[in-house]
Amino acid sequence: MAQRTPRRSLRTRLLGAALVLVLAALLVAGLAIGLILHRFVRGQLDGRLDAQIVALRAGLEAGILPQNLDAPPYDRPGPGWAWMVRRGSETIRSGSLRGGDIRLTDPGPEDDPGRPHPAWGTGPRGQPLYARVLTLPGPPPATIVVAAPEGELYGPLREALTSLALALGILGLCLLAGLAFQVRLGLAPLRRLRVDLAAVRAGTRERVPAEQPAEIAPVVAELNALLDQNARNLERARGHVANLAHALKTPLATLSMALAAPARDPDGDLRRQVEDMDRRVRHHLRRARAAALEGAARARTPLAPRLADLRDALTRLYAEKGVAIALVVPDGLVVSCEGQDLDEMLGNLVDNACRWCRGRVRVSADAEDGSVRVRVEDDGPGLDAEAAAAVMARGRRLDEGVPGHGFGLPITLELAELYGGGLRLDRSDLGGLRSELRLPT
Repeated sequence: MAQRTPRRSLRTRLLGAALVLVLAALLVAGLAIGLILHRFVRGQLDGRLDAQIVALRAGLEAGILPQNLDAPPYDRPGPGWAWMVRRGSETIRSGSLRGGDIRLTDPGPEDDPGRPHPAWGTGPRGQPLYARVLTLPGPPPATIVVAAPEGELYGPLREALTSLALALGILGLCLLAGLAFQVRLGLAPLRRLRVDLAAVRAGTRERVPAEQPAEIAPVVAELNALLDQNARNLERARGHVANLAHALKTPLATLSMALAAPARDPDGDLRRQVEDMDRRVRHHLRRARAAALEGAARARTPLAPRLADLRDALTRLYAEKGVAIALVVPDGLVVSCEGQDLDEMLGNLVDNACRWCRGRVRVSADAEDGSVRVRVEDDGPGLDAEAAAAVMARGRRLDEGVPGHGFGLPITLELAELYGGGLRLDRSDLGGLRSELRLPT
């Protein structure tokens, strides 16, 4: 069994590409904005710590004891704000340290000895600290360390990044919704083109409208050119079929008239052969005509008017028999079939029912699953299951129809199948044969 190639949806590909690009853009934007926020928050904290370092340095250089510079929040124990000055063997601490020290776990790089640089450490209670360190040359050399709780750096950053992530998420959803709408709007002409092509195939439209977007207009122009070419090919095929029918009809008629004399065909064998040739020619000409319709837009033929005309004609034809033909057909039913072929199929079925009925014929129709079912029933002798199966099995042989039903049923079956339909025979509740013809809508 051949594997089916999975369909690749343009909508899925466009939306997938848009999703990847939007996520990548949001990720890059989030990283860039996060880096900017980190630098901003750290710069604000560095400025605050450096201001304390400047005050402590100025006090040392002026000979003022740094304890006099122990202002809030450096004078309260616990929060982590602290400073410490080592000068020679002397260590001066802020009131928040209460005799403890700031232990630097990561002194950090000292790029410029005359400027404060960042460092990491812990307080007396082991709390993590972010510090700024300044080394002053001696004599004696001094080191100023001013620290803040690590949460002062990462707390505002976490809050800002949380708000940023929420904003970027909402922005991403809005962008994806806009892109989905844009993709739907961009593919709308393709959906309209599909509907127009379905209308052409159903026979309600001859051509695809030429008013299309610039990207689709060349495709529509080629489709219309293909439809025009198929229509011309169909007309040529019909012309050839008509010419062939006319060319064969005259010789066969001449032979039939010549063999009408008993002396020329005493036993009638030659005449039967000529009639058989005529039936076969007509059969294959009908088949060629119906097969040609497969490549072009199908005609849509109303069913009720054709059956009404057929009922009037057959009622007059079988007036002496007194046949009553009842029609139960909705007015809106149409079939995708040429009118001439529909007349021939319906004529064969209804004429067969009139020929074998006792006086009643009923024709009904309904639509189901994209098809129209036409049922022709009579109150005649009908066919048993074996005879009906034989007719259906040999219906493609025009000379092997069941006796009493002529060659109308094989021709009808052939035409119905060429149009994508079918023919089924069974017993009618009227007592006779029920022929059910199925044709596409």
